Amino acid sequence: MSAPLKDLRVIDLSTVLAGPNCARYFADFGADVIKIEKPGVGDSLRGMAWRDPRDGTGLWWKLVNRNKRNIALDLKLDTDRELFLKLIDDANVLVENFRPGTLERLGIGPEVLLKRNASLVITRVSGFGQTGPYKDRPGFASIAESMSGLAAISGEPDGPPMLPPIALTDEVTGVVAAFATMVALHSKVGQVVDVNLLETMFQIMGPLISLFMLTGEQQPRLGSQLPYTVPRGVYQCSDNKWVGVSASSDTVAARVVEVLGCAGDQRFTTFASRVENREALNDMMIKFCAQRDSQTVLQIFTDAQAAIGPVLSMAEISSDPHFAARQAIKIVGTTPMQGLLASLSGTPGELRWEGRTLDADGAEIRKNLWGSDIRKNGQ
Repeated sequence: MSAPLKDLRVIDLSTVLAGPNCARYFADFGADVIKIEKPGVGDSLRGMAWRDPRDGTGLWWKLVNRNKRNIALDLKLDTDRELFLKLIDDANVLVENFRPGTLERLGIGPEVLLKRNASLVITRVSGFGQTGPYKDRPGFASIAESMSGLAAISGEPDGPPMLPPIALTDEVTGVVAAFATMVALHSKVGQVVDVNLLETMFQIMGPLISLFMLTGEQQPRLGSQLPYTVPRGVYQCSDNKWVGVSASSDTVAARVVEVLGCAGDQRFTTFASRVENREALNDMMIKFCAQRDSQTVLQIFTDAQAAIGPVLSMAEISSDPHFAARQAIKIVGTTPMQGLLASLSGTPGELRWEGRTLDADGAEIRKNLWGSDIRKNGQ
């Protein structure tokens, strides 16, 4: 089957996570993605966090920059900037995540690029957006999580605000940027797509800003619980394993209440009544799990069609039959990593190679553009 995005060329000028993740989703579904890095040093993601013990390569790098070709260019050099512009001439998308104004200072801002390629979609991923009083600030995921309202509602009731233990904002922003870029491509109008970390996280906060501006109410910190549905959280079983439970519909909540032996109890028949009696219902859930081992709890809830799942570690996920059946873990090159973001029945994506070495495809790309496998003018 033909890869769905095989006719697209994406120039990935971004670094670290959010922008490169956007480009990765295009690459996974067949687009020709050319990753541009700074000569000699490359993307700082190469040196971030865990490394493959076999070859010393960063595991983040192998994942986020899979399926991309790679070239090293110094955009401050006239020759390399000219080569970049030649790549732009045949590109459909440029992804960049410099601070606002950086491309303009290099002489390759949107006005210049769109003059050369009127149909180009320029996806600009930044901390705070291309406009506004915060636009020039350095922005990272943790800052967006702090300023978006997420940290303020995360944590225990009597504890401090908390940040998520993963690069949540970068991952979500990558998906949002890819979606927004596809919308722009569908419009067939060359344009700038302005995506930022802060507003991405603000978008996923649900109606909390509406709630405050209309009522003055703010969601409190409740640990793993939610203010509008009970029970919801993780519960410890007698074998010291944990299960996650959610009752986010009246139908499922009724099944949970029945499992707990309280069918028909008027305290637990509606969302409002369950929330009003949160402590009583949550205590029942805690005791129910504490008196049974995890497999028994899982089986009882599953038989009742009540929503439940075990709390799995990566060690458990690596051998879980459902993850295996869904091909959620794939071997790319020689490295295990997440599979495709989505499964398309008619035009599936494909994982072809892991993130490559710096300038791995530079000679081929230069040869195609200059007719030589060396830099123009011998540079």
